Amino acid sequence: MRKLCISVLTVWSAGAAVPPVIPGDSERGARLFDNERCVQCHSVNGKGGKMGMDLGKRVDRGFTPALLASAMWNHAPVMWAAMEGAGIEQPKLSQPDAADLFAYLYSTRFFDKPGDAARGKRAFTHRHCAECHGITKSLAQGAPPVVKWDSLGQPMVLAQQMWDHSSSMREAFARKKIAWQKLTAAELGDMLVYLQNLPETRGMDVRFSFTSGAGGQAIFEAKGCVKCHVGKLALEDRLHNLSLTEIAVDMWNHAPRMIQPVPQLSEDEMRQLLSYLWMRQFVYAKGDAARGKQVFAAKTCAECHMSGEHGAPPLPGQGRGYSEITIVSALWKHGPQMFTRMRQAKMPWPRFNNPQQMSDLVAYLNSVQ
Repeated sequence: MRKLCISVLTVWSAGAAVPPVIPGDSERGARLFDNERCVQCHSVNGKGGKMGMDLGKRVDRGFTPALLASAMWNHAPVMWAAMEGAGIEQPKLSQPDAADLFAYLYSTRFFDKPGDAARGKRAFTHRHCAECHGITKSLAQGAPPVVKWDSLGQPMVLAQQMWDHSSSMREAFARKKIAWQKLTAAELGDMLVYLQNLPETRGMDVRFSFTSGAGGQAIFEAKGCVKCHVGKLALEDRLHNLSLTEIAVDMWNHAPRMIQPVPQLSEDEMRQLLSYLWMRQFVYAKGDAARGKQVFAAKTCAECHMSGEHGAPPLPGQGRGYSEITIVSALWKHGPQMFTRMRQAKMPWPRFNNPQQMSDLVAYLNSVQ
């Protein structure tokens, strides 16, 4: 089981440095997926029911809470009808439940493209890795064998160890009169597939975890990153939609241009830093409050939530802190009752045309005091 601990963020304001978080964990999400009987209708990568779509196939570089929330919202009436027909009690998801469910679906594909082991073996040799790093034993001083690489199963650790290893590798290359070996994300992906499937490493536990990122800004400043990465070089947007493998490669390729020695990062510091820089923007797409106000009106939300009709709570105006994850939770807590009241009022169930509309709506809800 691949474990993923994701910090799912709650947006408070556009200028918030470190927003509050709702932790999500893929192991809890997997249990939730089974216990709430989602698995009876939906499969994940071929395992589960066949009535609904295979949710593992929806996970790619565009899979975000906005996509989860909009797809689940649009599909909700059909799901509720199917659950009623099968005698399945409708779950009431808390916000942590919704975060765990997202984490589980995200973890099924690791947000990376599949690699090729044969190409990876060639790259491992061609890039001179095999000259120092044996599979079961070290071939050079300070070069741990592959079987000791915890990073093979932990992408955050991969980024940290490639970064910290770069200074000693630069010295080793210089001694051997070898140019710095720049990598592509495809090469690293191929090498990981090759190394993860060796007989000696095949049983390695794979774990994917994030922290809240609360200390990330302080680390970013203390390590001197902030001196260069401002303005057009700011990392908040440059890391958008990249996989952790791609980020690890970019950091590796960037190392020779860094002030030497490269500032070292502990495993926890790397988790905090990448959670702060990367996870926030990955989890929440940028929303536009003005467009969100139009969505709020066009989807007939205002007809009930501005007037209080049909027992609808006033929205917006209950304080900031809305997110795509809170929308998913609210959908499963209150959606069936809302759907019943809308049918009684002969109102159509609102649908989102795309995930961006969901992000825009969230931005609008958070913009109104």
